[in-house]
Amino acid sequence: MADDHHDEDRPDYDPENVDLPEREPPLRETAPQSDFTTGQVGQGAAVALVGLLLTFGVALLLV
Repeated sequence: MADDHHDEDRPDYDPENVDLPEREPPLRETAPQSDFTTGQVGQGAAVALVGLLLTFGVALLLV
């Protein structure tokens, strides 16, 4: 069974020769740290409301 780590593409680790990358890696951006517009907040609230109505509405209709 072959692993999918692509070891042949990686250079051997040499602690004596530490090469820094040519450029900085891109900055990560995660959702909680992003700015939200009022429209995006409204859209998220609407989706949550529809989900709750479907979840509990279907359950109440089946009772």
